[in-house]
Amino acid sequence: MLLTVSQAAKLLHVPERTVLRWIKKDQISACKVNEEYRLNRVDLLEWATAQRLSLSPEIFTEPEEPDINMPSLSQVLKAGGTHQDIAGKTKDEVLKNIISLLKLPPQVDKDYILQVLMAREALGTTAIGDGIAIPHVRNPILLHVDTAMITLCFLANPIDFKAIDNKPVDTIFLLISPTVKVHLHLLSKLAYALRDPRFKSVLQRQGPQSEIFATVKLIEGELAVGTAR
Repeated sequence: MLLTVSQAAKLLHVPERTVLRWIKKDQISACKVNEEYRLNRVDLLEWATAQRLSLSPEIFTEPEEPDINMPSLSQVLKAGGTHQDIAGKTKDEVLKNIISLLKLPPQVDKDYILQVLMAREALGTTAIGDGIAIPHVRNPILLHVDTAMITLCFLANPIDFKAIDNKPVDTIFLLISPTVKVHLHLLSKLAYALRDPRFKSVLQRQGPQSEIFATVKLIEGELAVGTAR
């Protein structure tokens, strides 16, 4: 899961010295392993998305572990569903109301999910700008769920998520995943889709569920062709 500076630079399309400068200025988190910097893939993806930086499609491919059985973004969006006019005046109120809509096994504690989501928010906002946030937990296996889902919710009233562009959030993708690998896979796919103007357009219009799913499927198809070349 950890990347070298060289690997991170390749994914971000920047020189290694640029990545090192970001690390030394504490703009991007990294740890030292044998006196060399290492970066977490999920942290890198979240940071790059918030900074609106382009990421190489190579982040989706792991040759040693092919994503043969990985769920598609369109599949998990259908599993989570879309919802309109979610009420709430604060971040925790909104997340609590969204969690109440999740189709989870009865043994899953929804109050606990809220706690771990809020703990993640305390570490740094999951808002990525343009009124969009992707709440998720840093350690997916804590949730004890068997399948992944992304629930898309449009809020009745935009709320402050401490976004990097200072815009209030009105669109939330709540990500629930069973493993770290699935978590990274879906977060990567969603971040990629959110850079596509077609997807951004349908979200801004709060388009119908059928159009949202169709747009995601189209983008996924194009990405599959691009990474196969």
